[in-house]
Amino acid sequence: MRIGIFTETYTPYISGLVTSEVMLKSALEKQGHEVYVVTANLESFKYEYDEKERILKIPGIPTGIYDSRLSSIYPLRAVNKIKGWKLDVIHSQTEFAIGTFARLFAKQFNIPLVHTYHTLYEDYVHYITKGYFKRSSKKIVEYLTKFYCETTATELIVPTNKIYKLFKEKYKFEKNIHIIPTGIEVERFYEENIDQKEVKNLRKSLLLNRKDFVILFVGRLAEEKNVEFLLYAAKNLAKKHKEIKLIIVGDGPDKEKYEDLAKKLKLEENVIFTGKVSWDDMPYYYHVSDIFATASKTETQGLTVIEAMASNVIPVCMKDEAFMSMVTDELNGLFFKTQEEYEQQILRLYDNREELIRFDKQARIQAEHYSSKNYGERVMEVYQRAIKEKEGENRFGIFSKVINKIKESLK
Repeated sequence: MRIGIFTETYTPYISGLVTSEVMLKSALEKQGHEVYVVTANLESFKYEYDEKERILKIPGIPTGIYDSRLSSIYPLRAVNKIKGWKLDVIHSQTEFAIGTFARLFAKQFNIPLVHTYHTLYEDYVHYITKGYFKRSSKKIVEYLTKFYCETTATELIVPTNKIYKLFKEKYKFEKNIHIIPTGIEVERFYEENIDQKEVKNLRKSLLLNRKDFVILFVGRLAEEKNVEFLLYAAKNLAKKHKEIKLIIVGDGPDKEKYEDLAKKLKLEENVIFTGKVSWDDMPYYYHVSDIFATASKTETQGLTVIEAMASNVIPVCMKDEAFMSMVTDELNGLFFKTQEEYEQQILRLYDNREELIRFDKQARIQAEHYSSKNYGERVMEVYQRAIKEKEGENRFGIFSKVINKIKESLK
């Protein structure tokens, strides 16, 4: 099968979305499929095509939101290139310019379109509205989301039950929704595949002592990730045990703000900001850590939680549906609702290393369910369904929807 992945961001940009896209491409190629990527060029204003990797980069203008660029919604030069690929299915990963291009191209050339909804945009409108028109802007987001995901897509994939409920209960979505948790290459985080010399070198470079108890956060440094929560908690934890350290991996618009807050709280000895870390080096950061912590409430899934569990690192998460599908409280991780509860969970694990070991073994077992192989196979099933549905539309025209409704009622 020839598959086109259309996305706003791809490597070398680092994010959970990019991780899932790279992993999906690899998993599908291992199944013997040809996978092409259409993305915005984050490094220059040029068209670039990597023949070997099958990656087409389209120039665009900077948006001012992280490193993203806004490309043309119908670049003719790209159309002429993509036509030659003779795609069987298009898989869009974004609702913006490249996502619109995917929909226009799929419509023009009668190709089934599968879409994965990754981002809860209602939680991100503050970047544009700056706090104004909050209610009306969320209504606009709801309308656009339904348009991109229902009106123009053949099939929809969401990563968690949290997003499924959003579409069915709030957006009243009528089309098929497939819940497929995004997989990762869990094997690269397994302890037996880690170079322990590199782990030791990293500990030295981070100035970590042998007795230090390390909490890790990995993610974009922005308001929606609730990093302030972790910093204020770190202040209280450091008062009780100076060996408790917090490593913050990532970059974002609020990085300086959080660094200033850490200084204000006098946490220079207990909080380490690493900035961006390369994809290849990320496993080592998990393996210098004892706990992975996140206080975010805006995740659609949270791939970093899976990476932590695959590394035998215990996730301690804000009690949110996005995490509850992968973390079982008191089995392979812990939940909290308040800062006080979070601090209690951290101190509990700090004081009880036997419990720490028990949890991390279960975390590794759970992570194995999120392998890239399983994810690729489940996504392929959706592709095949989309192709059959498109064939039905072509054969029966306006009667196809009626026929599909009858089929669904007979199940």
